[in-house]
Amino acid sequence: MSDLRATGLFAKVLTVSDGVIAGTREDRSGEALEALLAGAGYEVVERRVVADGAESVAEALAEMTDGFAGLLVTTGGTGFGPRDLTPEGTRQVVERLAPGLAEAMRFVNPLGRLSRAVAGTRGRALILNTPGSPRGAVECAEAVLEVLPHALRLLSDEPTPH
Repeated sequence: MSDLRATGLFAKVLTVSDGVIAGTREDRSGEALEALLAGAGYEVVERRVVADGAESVAEALAEMTDGFAGLLVTTGGTGFGPRDLTPEGTRQVVERLAPGLAEAMRFVNPLGRLSRAVAGTRGRALILNTPGSPRGAVECAEAVLEVLPHALRLLSDEPTPH
C-alpha cells in the first residue's frame, strides 16, 4: 500500500445516531474515524452528531460541505432499521454519485452486503457513508482511503498525474 500521509487534506466526521444525541451511547465510531483519518494525514476540522433521519442528515451535510474542500465521512444510519435514513439524506445533497467508492466499501466484510451506503460529491467535498459500528466504519473507510487524496485533488481541479 502506498504512503497515505499527505498535506493539505481536510476531513469532517458526521455521526448519525439517536443514541448518541440522547446520551445513551458513546460516539465510538466517530472517534474511530477521526483517529483513522488523522493517522492517514488528514486534518479533522469538525466532528458533529445529528439524530437519525433523512432531513437531519441532509441539513447537516449541506451545512458541513458549504465552502468546504475535503472529505466528509458519515457513520451510522446505513442499514435496514426504520430510522436508518442516512443514504436518503445524503442523496438529497450530493450533486454526483460515486458508486465505485460505495461498492468498494461494501466488499470489505460480508455484512457490507446489507449496506445501503452511498458516496458522492457536493461542490469540492467528497461524502462517504459508513456503518455505525466502529469496526465497520473503519473497515469501509480503509477500503477506499488510498484513492481519496487523488479524488480530492480532482475535485479541487488540481493537476494530477494520469
